[in-house]
Amino acid sequence: MTAPHIRRLAAGDEPLLRKLNRLFATAFDDPESYASKPPADTYLSALLAKDHVIALVLTDGAEVMGGLVAYELEKFEQERREIYIYDLAVPEQHRRRGIATALIDELREIAAQRGAWVIYVQADYGDDPAVALYTGLGTREDVMHFDIPVKR
Repeated sequence: MTAPHIRRLAAGDEPLLRKLNRLFATAFDDPESYASKPPADTYLSALLAKDHVIALVLTDGAEVMGGLVAYELEKFEQERREIYIYDLAVPEQHRRRGIATALIDELREIAAQRGAWVIYVQADYGDDPAVALYTGLGTREDVMHFDIPVKR
């Protein structure tokens, strides 16, 4: 058995990203978004090669015990960056073991190296575990979120 460790995914780590997407599909009960139309390896490889895309997984051997995907956003109002955690999930059997906090701590290190001034994340009402986790790590802001459809 391998000791658990956190890894930032890069080009060549497409199989781990696929495992992470399966984890997201289960954790968010959203197989339509995460599993119905898997991208090609070339797409995933190009995505993972981008500096502003941050995908982290905590693994124990071949098992993905948790992971997150975040994006670095360059700001225009000041010369600074912020990092948005787009998805973060830990399988139910691995929760309450510090995995999500460890992933966010690793992201904090990356954010500091990248010169980011803040990391932010969205949590949904009713997702009490996520709200509790993020409340323990940062300052809560109540905002409204809108999805605006793209013209086709």
